[in-house]
Amino acid sequence: MGPNIMDVLTEILTSLRLNGGIVFDALMRGEWCTVSRYDPEHCAPYFPVPEQIISYHYVRRGHVFVELADGQIVEGTAGTMILFPRNDEHLVYSKTGLEPHDFAEVTQRHWDGSPSVIRVDAEGEETALYCGWLGVLSGKHPLLEALPSVMAIEAESEQADEWISSSLGYAAGELQYDPVLVAKLSEVFFAKAVRRYMESLGPSEGGWLAGLKDPAVAKALGVIHQRYAEDLDVDELARASGLSRTVLRDRFVELLGEPPMRYCAKWRMRTAANMLRDGKTNTANIAYAVGFNSEAAFNRAFKREFGEPPASWRRRQEAEQAARQGQELEPA
Repeated sequence: MGPNIMDVLTEILTSLRLNGGIVFDALMRGEWCTVSRYDPEHCAPYFPVPEQIISYHYVRRGHVFVELADGQIVEGTAGTMILFPRNDEHLVYSKTGLEPHDFAEVTQRHWDGSPSVIRVDAEGEETALYCGWLGVLSGKHPLLEALPSVMAIEAESEQADEWISSSLGYAAGELQYDPVLVAKLSEVFFAKAVRRYMESLGPSEGGWLAGLKDPAVAKALGVIHQRYAEDLDVDELARASGLSRTVLRDRFVELLGEPPMRYCAKWRMRTAANMLRDGKTNTANIAYAVGFNSEAAFNRAFKREFGEPPASWRRRQEAEQAARQGQELEPA
């Protein structure tokens, strides 16, 4: 894949506004099995409650299996991170055929922002996991729907594995809890897993992701992502892609589900929404930053996309987040 495609993918991943944390420090000996799925209350002590959750298990030591409801099984050994882009419920176990443990009986919950503890102490081999999540703060994106339900990725060298494991250990509280480091390490793994998955796709595979692999569409996407604040039109995108207007439009609709100028408008609004979430500037400045000549025109476009003007949207987002955080921080 050319660098243009990777640049676009990086921008999309950045736009998801991922944050993350280690929720459970798990140490199991012997035979064990547990059901795994993160709910908002698991996230609240660590970061703002996300709109979507990407969950993961990082295998520090030992050997695990995860099994999804459709029967798909993935195996992980030391240095493997197993990711679930849509937070699908799954079993985690040492061997098949075991009844899941009662989660409450093997978990010591912490509400101070440090990882909770899972312990199963029986005779047999030891397995150590960090179980965590990446929160998607920016709302749904078709990229996540296009990914498989489970993805496994391993460190590429012994040195890399030692650095990742020691960094996660540091971040999870062996010395002190550092959620920023956890988030960055988790993002690195997720981005690498997405890139590897894209590289493995055939010409007609991948759904929405196939659009990023199409050279002509990728060129047009590169222009949109770099110059969304300019007065772009479909003629300019067609020239950049080397296709006619009609062919470019048809290819966008086939691969991405919408024509190029609609994609451009949505990318502008996604960028504006992220600026509003950051709360670092006012609506007028955001309007000009994403290419509008007036705040009124921006307000109308934002309302078409999100159903309400940007100022009231930001207030509602802040109020909902504060309410969720306040409720979920209280132990059950």
